[in-house]
Amino acid sequence: KENEMVKICSHNGNVFAVEPPLFVELAVIETEPGVKGDTATGATKPAIVETGAQVMVPLFVNTGDVLKIDTRSEEYLSRV
Repeated sequence: KENEMVKICSHNGNVFAVEPPLFVELAVIETEPGVKGDTATGATKPAIVETGAQVMVPLFVNTGDVLKIDTRSEEYLSRV
C-alpha cells in the first residue's frame, strides 16, 4: 500500500529483504453482498482488497469495509 512504512535490509546499497508491517488496514473493493445475521456460522467468502489481493472474509463483510489483515498469513483479523 502506498506510503506504508516497511523495514528494508541492504548491504552495499543492494536491497536483500523487505519486511512489511505485521498488520495493514485495507478497503474491500469487491465481494458478494453480506447478509445481515451471518455472523455465527464461521463461513467465509472471497474478497478483493485495494492492493488486488484476495482474502477470505466472513459473510457479513461488504464492499467498502476496511479490514485489518495479518501480512504474514494474509488472513482477515477484523473490521476497522
